[in-house]
Amino acid sequence: MRVESSATAAPRIAVTIERERPGLGALQAALGVVAFSLTFPATAWGLEGFGPWSLVAVRSVLAAVIAGAALLALRVPLPARRHWPGLAVVAAGVVLGFPLLTTLALQTSTTAHAAVVVGLLPLTTALFSALRVGSRPSRTFWIAALAGAAAVVAFTVQQSGGALTTADLYLFAALLVCAAGYTEGGRLARVMPGWQVIGWALVLCLPLTVPVAALALDQEPVLLTAHSVAGLLWVAVGSQFLGLVVWYRGMAAIGIPKASQLQLAQPLLTLVWSVLLLGEHLTVAAPLTAAAVLVCIAVTQRARG
Repeated sequence: MRVESSATAAPRIAVTIERERPGLGALQAALGVVAFSLTFPATAWGLEGFGPWSLVAVRSVLAAVIAGAALLALRVPLPARRHWPGLAVVAAGVVLGFPLLTTLALQTSTTAHAAVVVGLLPLTTALFSALRVGSRPSRTFWIAALAGAAAVVAFTVQQSGGALTTADLYLFAALLVCAAGYTEGGRLARVMPGWQVIGWALVLCLPLTVPVAALALDQEPVLLTAHSVAGLLWVAVGSQFLGLVVWYRGMAAIGIPKASQLQLAQPLLTLVWSVLLLGEHLTVAAPLTAAAVLVCIAVTQRARG
C-alpha cells in the first residue's frame, strides 16, 4: 500500500477540487482578468514617478518578497526538479518580459491603444496551448476566437491610422512572451497550487531583479507621488502576484484555451479604466468592439474541445 505525504497529497486535493468546480474556476480566471485590466493604467501612474526599468524591477522585487514570505510561512517545499524549466518560462515571460516590454511601450503609447493590441493575447495563448499541451479546441472555438481577434485588430488599426509604431512592436513581442508564460503556468497549475507557480517564478528572478532595481533607482529619477506609489503597489501586488494567483487557478480548472478567451474582455475593461482614471478619450468604435468581443466570449465559453 502506497502512502503519500500530506505535502504531496494536499496540492493534488486542491487541484481535484478546482477541476470539479469549473464555475469557481471561471470566476477565478475572471477575477484575474479584472486585476490585469488595471495594469496599464497603474503602469501609466507608476511612470509618473519612476523610470521604466525602476518600475519593472521594483514591482518584481516587491511581489517576490510577498510571495517568498508566504512560501516560507507555509513551509512549502521546493518544486521538483522537472518543474524548474517550466517555472523559468513563467519567470521570463510573465515576471520579466511582459512587464518590461509593455512598460517601454507605454512611454509613447496610450493605455487604450496598448490595451487593444494586447487584446490579441487570448488567441496567442490558445495557439501556444495547442502546441505545448496538445489541447484541441473545436472548430467553433477557433472561429469565435479568430473573430474576436479580428475585431481587436480592426479597432487597433483604426486607432493607429494604419501604421505600426515602435510601441506596437514592443506590444507584439510582449504578446509572445506572455502567452508562453501563461501556457506554461497553466500547465504547472495542474500539478501545484497556482499561487506557488507565480510565487516560485518571482523568487527565481530575485538574483536578477534586486541588482537591477538598485542600479535603476540610482540612475533613473524618482518622484514619489500618490499616483506613482499607488501605481507601483498595484502592479506589484495586484497584477504581479494576486492577479496571477487566481488566473492560474482558473486556467487549471477550466483549461487554458477557454480561460484565455476571457481575456478578450480585458482590453475593454482597460478602456473604461483609461477614461475613469487617466481621462483618455475614446472613439465610437469602442462600444462596437465591446459588443463584438462579448459575443465571441460567449461562444468560446460554450464551445467544447
